[in-house]
Amino acid sequence: MFCDTFSGVNADPAPPGPRAVAVVRRGRELLVIKRHRAGRDYAVLPGGSVEPGETFEQAAVRELWEESTLQARVDFELLEAEHDGREARYFLMTDVEGSPALSGPELEAHGPDNSFELVWAGVDDFHDLGLQPAHLREDLPRLLGLD
Repeated sequence: MFCDTFSGVNADPAPPGPRAVAVVRRGRELLVIKRHRAGRDYAVLPGGSVEPGETFEQAAVRELWEESTLQARVDFELLEAEHDGREARYFLMTDVEGSPALSGPELEAHGPDNSFELVWAGVDDFHDLGLQPAHLREDLPRLLGLD
């Protein structure tokens, strides 16, 4: 079969860009998205790809709103790390308004084999939830004074 890499026919999709992540704190708990996908259970923080022309901070605010309906603003950058081979920047959010409710693409994709659930998790829950990337299980409590 002929493959024209210049026109994109049968070409691999471009890898996702850098990731912006919202760290939402409620007392000693953080908002996480509990996932079940392809037979695997784990959790991630709200976040996603930085879109062209968007700053990391803008992406963190947008992703939080799209995924949870929460409105907030960035307080400060908490951590710069890697998530699945992508640059990831984690921002502590402040002035959080609303109650978390699943929305956006996550709500549309939600189903038995690909589920999303917003939950408040304490440090003791991070391991059992399989918080990803794994370094967050130690980094977040240390950076937020929750250890």
